[in-house]
Amino acid sequence: MEYLEFELPIKELEEQLGKCQIIGEESDVDVTQTCKQIEKKLVATKKEIYKNLTPWQRVQMSRHPDRPYTLDYIKSLCGDSFLELHGDRSFKDDKAMIGGLGKIGDQSFMFIGQQKGYNTKTRQYRNFGMANPEGYRKALRLMKSAEKFGIPVVTLLDTPGAYPGLEAEERGQGEAIARNILEMTRLKVPIITIVIGEGASGGALGIGVGDKIMMLENTWYSVISPESCSSILWRSWEYKELAAEALKLTPTDMKKMKIVDEIIKEPLGGAHSDRATTFKTVSAAIVKAYDEFKNLSPKELVNKRIEKYCEMGVFKG
Repeated sequence: MEYLEFELPIKELEEQLGKCQIIGEESDVDVTQTCKQIEKKLVATKKEIYKNLTPWQRVQMSRHPDRPYTLDYIKSLCGDSFLELHGDRSFKDDKAMIGGLGKIGDQSFMFIGQQKGYNTKTRQYRNFGMANPEGYRKALRLMKSAEKFGIPVVTLLDTPGAYPGLEAEERGQGEAIARNILEMTRLKVPIITIVIGEGASGGALGIGVGDKIMMLENTWYSVISPESCSSILWRSWEYKELAAEALKLTPTDMKKMKIVDEIIKEPLGGAHSDRATTFKTVSAAIVKAYDEFKNLSPKELVNKRIEKYCEMGVFKG
């Protein structure tokens, strides 16, 4: 398991605990009491660290190399029922954007989300989770299919942004994202959106318009990454921590500003520390959100969604 800089006290205690257990196994010395003391200290240290995370530390947590990605969630939520669908029927299949049909219990959902890679090879294959225009067009095609058959849509956001390359611009990156935002506002089926990692810029927004928007506890959602913000304002990445603070990108800030509706609690230590519990919590949140909207007529659903977005940013003096 990999550790972030601020997690090093946890690493030290876990190593101490491991050594203590080995001594107990390999000798006749009773180390039960010592192990219990270390375990107690470990729990207290974890609580202290994770309770007081700064915005920049949450950004780091959202990028943790062990953190579950979109396909991990889908496979856990749907099991063998997931059927991946490919291509935008126009240019090609974008590997950074995953989509397909799957079931939670007896209810079918159309799952769409950005997928990052686990190592150098898969990161290149998935283009680091940065979708091209064909990825957004694939997402829209799948949403329209879901609408046709009355299937609710679940979108999982985890991207450092849409791919900013020249070829992406030539194929209409801005238009593809704008088209998705327009079409999602008037889609006649429920849309449940969850930020599971990084929710950066228009890349996230291209599949981020929903009836219910939720964020996992250690994620972020913003118009720009702290590093990019720092390099624009201060001509250096050194001020990324200051930028993260100023951007108000944490789930708590987002909920306060009514941009997201709900924060999904993560296990102590982050989503990667107890994947099974995280998947269970996310599954329950999706089912609960769907129950809120399943009895609304398409007209009521669309009106409610448009009202929700019209109210954002309203300031009363």
